[in-house]
Amino acid sequence: MNYILHIETSTKVCSVALGGNGELIGYKEEISEKYIHAERLTILINELIQENNIGFNDLAAIAVNKGPGSYTGLRIGVSTAKGLCYALNIPLISIDSLLNLFLNFKQTFSANNENYIVIPMIDARRDEVYTATFLDDGSVLSKTQAKIIDAAFFIPYTNYNKVHLIGDGCLKFKGRFKQPNLIFHEDLLCSSSSMTNSIYKKFQKKEHENTAYFEPFYLKDFKPF
Repeated sequence: MNYILHIETSTKVCSVALGGNGELIGYKEEISEKYIHAERLTILINELIQENNIGFNDLAAIAVNKGPGSYTGLRIGVSTAKGLCYALNIPLISIDSLLNLFLNFKQTFSANNENYIVIPMIDARRDEVYTATFLDDGSVLSKTQAKIIDAAFFIPYTNYNKVHLIGDGCLKFKGRFKQPNLIFHEDLLCSSSSMTNSIYKKFQKKEHENTAYFEPFYLKDFKPF
């Protein structure tokens, strides 16, 4: 059994999951507006490992959300993942936060044959979000960017029956835009539980990161205010 520990800290969600050969074995997560990653991440990891009766030496790889997202959350998650990889001498695998959001949507909702797109949105302060656009099969319609959302943003998507907006970033626009095809899922957040299958495929293909040089994908420079 190839056990992989998954770490998700790109938003206010502090989440860890244990996968085995691409299947979700268990996960633990907490959500706080205070961003509790520094206090809770290693505790959740230890609890998850103990509750599933394995040891750290049983892990075959560590997976982490690389961003974009919270600067502090990403730094803590990636630092923890790299530390475990060094200590255990196992590979590091990463996933994009917006792809992870899309995978959580696909795992949560059944929306076949609806001519739809999915637009993950992670809060990037003010009217800006980190976003990308996915077709229902996972193909990327627009790549990851930091974007200020206005009414013109949705014009290219008028031909789709449903435009699913997901993530904490879309909450800022709920009620502001009234296009009939917009569906808001502000409670659908990044979760380590949706990473397992995608990460295992990378593991099988040996799509590893260079642990020594790997850095979070911040997309924007950090600004304290």
